[in-house]
Amino acid sequence: MSPRTLRSDLYSFTSEEERTAPPLVISVLASLLERTISRNQRGIAGNGNLKDERIAAFESSSVLDMSIQSFLERVFRYAHLAPPVYVVAYVYMDRLCQFNQGLHIVSTNVHRLLITSIMVASKFVEDLNYCNSYFAKIGGLSTAELNSLEMNFLFLMGFRLNVSPSIFESYCSHLEREVSFGGGYQIERCLRNYMCGVEIASKERKRPESKNQLAKVL
Repeated sequence: MSPRTLRSDLYSFTSEEERTAPPLVISVLASLLERTISRNQRGIAGNGNLKDERIAAFESSSVLDMSIQSFLERVFRYAHLAPPVYVVAYVYMDRLCQFNQGLHIVSTNVHRLLITSIMVASKFVEDLNYCNSYFAKIGGLSTAELNSLEMNFLFLMGFRLNVSPSIFESYCSHLEREVSFGGGYQIERCLRNYMCGVEIASKERKRPESKNQLAKVL
């Protein structure tokens, strides 16, 4: 996979009929998150600020028996989200950690953080969206639980969801470096320097009629 190939994938809004394979950004994002978790779990004994109920809500007592890449591929298979949604979701997760020093992405919270950030990102990027209950099925949660996670997520983010074109571009560049150099730690460190901004164009998509999908999450 080359940075040029990833770039064309990140900026594409193909129809559901045209896209059958998961976008390349899923593999890159999964690899980067796996390294982040490995580094965090070596350096800390879990999340130290679980007295914050909003952070604790994302923790699970067990680790989901599904890799991050498989989980992201599952989300793509059933939600058919455009590649930019995953980039914005990653911006949100990074921003969430910046705003909440007691929050670390680890194996016990990554899936809940992912499904919540992806759902919120889809609402920001795209014109048409599935309802929360559908995302809950994909993520293996009850609708009430995902609604609660979304509310906690928004408050932890301070409702700062704007992602400007320049910020989007910078995160795409970091993902491209991940492809070029495999430097997960280097990219993570660079991301800490960014803040937020304005709006990303979206494209209306045709929704499939069948929505009888399953799920699991932490």
